[in-house]
Amino acid sequence: QVQLQESGPVLVKPSQALSLTCAVSGDSITIPYYDYMWLRQPPGKGLEWIGAIKFSGNRYYSPQFRSRISISRDTFTNQVTLQMYQMTPEDTAIYYCIRDDNYHVDTWGQGTQVTVSS
Repeated sequence: QVQLQESGPVLVKPSQALSLTCAVSGDSITIPYYDYMWLRQPPGKGLEWIGAIKFSGNRYYSPQFRSRISISRDTFTNQVTLQMYQMTPEDTAIYYCIRDDNYHVDTWGQGTQVTVSS
């Protein structure tokens, strides 16, 4: 059974960068045809798709975030990382790592709360 566990800072100061890690257990992140994605949910709002890294290593970013994010992976530690730069209070949200098989989401991480505040 695949499990996803997000980790990272709970509090980030404005203008700083955020780095979140999604530790994947139970399956290799290189196995076809699973994509690993980052989403977030700001308080009182719906889910926002941030970006994805495919089993092949190709990356796809939302236009909303493309200019200030980077998604990478470490195939040795089986982890996926989201880096988001120039954080603002509007980036306060619960951040989720999910796995998608191109048809549906089959696994969700529990989510991690990130607050941007000075």
